[in-house]
Amino acid sequence: MAELRGLLRTRKQLVRERASHIQRLQKTLEDANIKLDSVISEITGKSGRAMLEALIAGETDPVRLATLADYRVKAAPATLIEALRGRVTPNPRLLLRLPLGQIDALRGAIAEIDAEVDKTLGPFRDAVTLLSTIDGVKALASEVIVSEIGIDMGRFPTDAHLLSWAGMCPRNDESAGKRRSNRLRKGAPWLKAVLVQCAWAAVRKKARYLSAQFHRLKARRGAKKAILAVAASILTAAYHMLKTGTPYRDLGPHHLEPASKAARANKLLKRLAALGYTIDIKPLAQPDPAVSF
Repeated sequence: MAELRGLLRTRKQLVRERASHIQRLQKTLEDANIKLDSVISEITGKSGRAMLEALIAGETDPVRLATLADYRVKAAPATLIEALRGRVTPNPRLLLRLPLGQIDALRGAIAEIDAEVDKTLGPFRDAVTLLSTIDGVKALASEVIVSEIGIDMGRFPTDAHLLSWAGMCPRNDESAGKRRSNRLRKGAPWLKAVLVQCAWAAVRKKARYLSAQFHRLKARRGAKKAILAVAASILTAAYHMLKTGTPYRDLGPHHLEPASKAARANKLLKRLAALGYTIDIKPLAQPDPAVSF
């Protein structure tokens, strides 16, 4: 488990380093008045790579550079040509070539780590597959979760103990009966980061429990606290799934609503009373099923 955890943490660091080199590429292009990132989603992809290599080789004609775009690029040719109209001198070409080489080296290192992770994953593969069924949790994220918390949930008496260990619950910082801070504990930063990423992916799915939980809490507590609550729900689900071996089952978008109509009506009446209104309610008359038109 420690070996798998070390591999995945190293992979995360390499991905961050690759992202920093991509940002340097974008900065160099912007300094040359080339706005390639505004028309192509990934400047190190197939089309962006071809254009970058042409720029490094000395090509400056925006029309010729635009012809290197793949047919799947959605930007109009005229827009692409204007985005590629700039001035690249020898120094910027060097500043484009060096980060591009670093990106290639990092991509190769990440591929090696992925191959090694696949070899090391053997005894944990079933747990990774199980957690991949949670909304927002893909294969790589489930690998990170398993590597950080393990597969033996017996060391955590309850899901609350796991949340506390991971730093996904507020600190107990009170004095004289008043809460001074509700910030999260530091906990496990590697695990917390991937849980938040999974939470953002989960809330994009409509008509699901996690999405409904996020929007319900966002209205009262703000997006940041709401997304942390969703991340905690994902970790709670992972705890019970690993402990019992049961697959993920979505509770539905209406799970958080009161179960009965009467309870929902009383809740709405209380909200109206808080606004200064008094209202009497009565159920609508049901149509007689024996009457036909």
